Amino acid sequence: MAGIMFQGEELIPVSGKTGPFKQASRYHYPVSPKEGVRGMFRRNPIWQITGSEEALFSPACVPDNVARSLVIEARAFDPLQGGGKDMFGIEWEYVPVAGGSMVRPGKPFLEDAGEWYDKLVWPDPDSWAWEETAAANREFLQTDAYVCMWFLTGWYERLISFMDFEGAIMALVDEDQQDAVKELFDKLSDLYIHIFRNALDVMPEIDGFCIHDDWGGQKETFFSPAIVEEMIVPYMKRVTDYLHSRGKTCELHSCGNNYKQVPNMIKAGWDRWNPQPMNDTYRIYDEFGDRILVGVMPRMSKSEEADEDQQRREAEAFVQKFCADPHKPCFINKTAAREMTPAFSEELYRLSRMAYMGNL
Repeated sequence: MAGIMFQGEELIPVSGKTGPFKQASRYHYPVSPKEGVRGMFRRNPIWQITGSEEALFSPACVPDNVARSLVIEARAFDPLQGGGKDMFGIEWEYVPVAGGSMVRPGKPFLEDAGEWYDKLVWPDPDSWAWEETAAANREFLQTDAYVCMWFLTGWYERLISFMDFEGAIMALVDEDQQDAVKELFDKLSDLYIHIFRNALDVMPEIDGFCIHDDWGGQKETFFSPAIVEEMIVPYMKRVTDYLHSRGKTCELHSCGNNYKQVPNMIKAGWDRWNPQPMNDTYRIYDEFGDRILVGVMPRMSKSEEADEDQQRREAEAFVQKFCADPHKPCFINKTAAREMTPAFSEELYRLSRMAYMGNL
């Protein structure tokens, strides 16, 4: 069946830069932004997704969101009021210059991973204000955007919060601690599934989840792929399997140079990853883009370095490479989306919409 023809009126911007990170402009799309993102996940794209089509949701009823000063919901939240105890009672401190919170290092809650059996007090997600949160955010969630719920502390990051970085990374490779870590991660998966079940039971408008678990630094991943495959992947897969069973998508937020870990992301069931700029996103897309959606950093000039014609040629080059195969789409990296000029953004939408016209 022929697609809906591209109309020039679509290019009239609906607003200026929008979305959680001030991404590219939104246009008069032929379907809702939500449906556009769903098309990408189905590998049946309608236009090149830039992030302006999405809305983040990070409710205050989850203690970690307040502790880590990242609450995004209908009710206003002052990050300066963040910090405090997370769901396990671990104290976080908001650092204004960093725009986030951290556990003060030097006095880890656990010296050895095996101590968790006796020392951890597990949270009760049923006691959190889910119904009140759903009521307060009903209009917030009734949006034409794709709603992605953030979850800030995954498996390895949770271990860091208990043991500090050095203790956590040692526990992953220390044979005397590995069994305790595996059992901890397994129970964390039970907890996370419980949390997500509670959220979805009262807020089915949530479309997908973005779960944080940082694995790398500027130059290299923290640990070998073999360690991640053994120690982390099975427990992540339990959670992604559950979310997929509820019809929801799964994004891994993992900072650092994690090219070597992409096969593990795929094994763990993640639908997409937004790499940081130290990663070669073209290479990652070429090698893995048929199995995981990659946040690609377009090769584009800064606005002061190129005239409008050059910006449009750069958008055309991007579309020729990344929109040629509708079964292998990508999305614009969140870091790059903030730098897109109006000319690049407009040409990207126009040409990608024409490339994918038969998918609508």
